[in-house]
Amino acid sequence: MVSVIIPVYNVQDYLARCVDAVLAQTYTDLEIILVDDGSLDVSGDMCDDYAAQDSRIRVIHKSNGGLSDARNAGLDVMRGDYVTFIDADDYVHPSFVEVLVDTIKKTKSQIAVCTWQELNDGCSPRKVKTHNARCKIYDQEEAINSVFYQRKLNHSACSRLFERRLFDSLRFPEGALYEDLAVIYPLLVQVDRVALVYAPMYYYMHREGSIITTMSLRRTHVLDHLEKLEQQVMDEAPQYLPAIRSRHLSACFNMLRLMPLDSAAWVPVKERCWNYIISMRNLCIIDKNVRIKNKIAILLSYLGSNILLKSIHKNG
Repeated sequence: MVSVIIPVYNVQDYLARCVDAVLAQTYTDLEIILVDDGSLDVSGDMCDDYAAQDSRIRVIHKSNGGLSDARNAGLDVMRGDYVTFIDADDYVHPSFVEVLVDTIKKTKSQIAVCTWQELNDGCSPRKVKTHNARCKIYDQEEAINSVFYQRKLNHSACSRLFERRLFDSLRFPEGALYEDLAVIYPLLVQVDRVALVYAPMYYYMHREGSIITTMSLRRTHVLDHLEKLEQQVMDEAPQYLPAIRSRHLSACFNMLRLMPLDSAAWVPVKERCWNYIISMRNLCIIDKNVRIKNKIAILLSYLGSNILLKSIHKNG
């Protein structure tokens, strides 16, 4: 059985599309857990209506605690052999679960990942060929390096299927953004294989006003997660330090690109990012695995912080 965990918060305009897509899955041995995270609109009532229509749906109503808390609530009660997460404003291809289950079984992997399509509101996904889709197998080291060097695998918890046991002693950090980035490393160090299916079956929706499109100081949580992870691997698995540092450097460049430059509140963040860049740029510039766009930003950093900001800032 596959447990599908869907956190729900004020998504009345998107929830039906998401749940209907799960109910239409060609793989039917599902447990669908809708976690109403204290919605203020009619999303919670919609969850109850769906549960009354299909016995595979379970609803949890709880006070608002954020995305991590909602996912954790689902993990605490799930009964499936596998688990997948779908954000309520996204949706999936009808063969999403079936293809990932088959991939795990055929490749003897512990995680199966599909590619995704990024869509704007009102846009329809392009047709997907799921039969005999190309598949790449990563061992543990290849998977970790792919994620943190920002190659084909990303750090998202969505668009993938996990063996249940991987979450036996792991939960998402509550109250933090970039929660997926905080759990991807402890997930990957438990696996032997990760399978990537080149079929874009997860439909990620760009939505104005969502957390990821809103610039706030909470976005600096990405730096907190990476600092903590860098310290961890320094002691436990130093072979991954170059990849973690590359990802950390990328996060610093992205923060400088997006932050409001006229706000005093962001000055410490600017200094934090700049200090990390100058401490790591000499190592990263000679690392053949670092992305070209980051190397270009490193080269600009040698000309000074003002030149770098002027060159990369979105309003520059």
